Amino acid sequence: MSVEIKVPTLGESVVTATVARWLKQVGDAVKADEPVVELETDKVSVEVGAPTDGVLEDHKVAEGTEVAVGAVLATVEPGKAGASKPASKPAAPAPAPVAAAAPAPATKSAPSAGVAPFPSASKMLKENGIQAEDVGSGSGKDGRITKGDVLSFIETGPKPSVAKAAPKSPRKDDPREERVRMTRLRSTIANRLKEAQNTAAILTTFNEVDMSAAMKMRSEYKDAFEKKHGVKLGFMSIFARACVSALQEFPAVNAEIDGQDIIYRPFVNMGIAVGGPNGLVVPVVRDIQDMGYAEIEKSISGLGRKARDGALKLDDLSGGTFSITNGGIYGSLMSTPIINPPQSAILGMHNIVQRPVAVDGQVVIRPMMYIALSYDHRIIDGKEAVSFLVRVKDAVEDPRRLLLNI
Repeated sequence: MSVEIKVPTLGESVVTATVARWLKQVGDAVKADEPVVELETDKVSVEVGAPTDGVLEDHKVAEGTEVAVGAVLATVEPGKAGASKPASKPAAPAPAPVAAAAPAPATKSAPSAGVAPFPSASKMLKENGIQAEDVGSGSGKDGRITKGDVLSFIETGPKPSVAKAAPKSPRKDDPREERVRMTRLRSTIANRLKEAQNTAAILTTFNEVDMSAAMKMRSEYKDAFEKKHGVKLGFMSIFARACVSALQEFPAVNAEIDGQDIIYRPFVNMGIAVGGPNGLVVPVVRDIQDMGYAEIEKSISGLGRKARDGALKLDDLSGGTFSITNGGIYGSLMSTPIINPPQSAILGMHNIVQRPVAVDGQVVIRPMMYIALSYDHRIIDGKEAVSFLVRVKDAVEDPRRLLLNI
């Protein structure tokens, strides 16, 4: 009896993917867990393996087709030798989303010779009149251009001189305006953010942190820390440890609503927002409550490197229970971050600024940072949210608390 190969769960809030390429052809012998097909989402690529040893019977969908989670991709006949058999006719590709008009050619390094873009990327390049050489080296294996690379090029590349035709809205356009169709990546981000606002009762509470003690500790030990552990000591690990301590005291901030139930967790899988080639992604550091500063810094560094290289897998992006985002690296003074469903809270870090503050009745200049906690008021009370943020503030202002567990 044939065994189906289905589209796996693609991570939180990701419901569709594109069939990038078939790694095995009809009639090929396959082993259990051997990659058969590669899928693309807006953020990452994932290989789907065979569920059992056998022969690949057919391709249910063609390369470039958009498929939903749970859809059947192919079937495997167990236990047979890899006898060649005719390929079944693939399903017609789904229409690709309309993207922005073609940017003017930019000077970039060409992709590796002989490496063609993924089918979904080729289709988008053709539709937008973009040459593969304009995009340059891709983030896929061997420098192969992915659909995400094309979307990123469209978003960040030179502005098109003439906008592509798009359906008109009832509003009257000014002739000086430019109308460009929203890319799939931007549309996905917009839908997720709106979903979070529609589903959760989001509030944000603020506080400010005197970074003097944390900066002093980092300055005193950064060289010895890097020499021993091979990684730099940053502020993110200090805030991560402070959040872990606060989450253990206020477990609702680390919990999740599932229907009529609340799921509490004795562990913390912390999402750390980082910039990747296809936009902001939130890879997850699992069981961070068991890690020290060095382990946290190594994990964050490794995930950041994978994000920049476009090498993040779906497992890297799923399972988070609480997130931190640092807008300060871009110069943000204050913001209200949006929670990442189904999580219930997110901490926003910001820029460190020298400001006058009152200390013991005296006005002094201190390096100050605003911090923000956005939270789902359905599960987290205001008192819990404010108290959580105060605990984070206290721990960062006196890092010895983390060492003494107080």
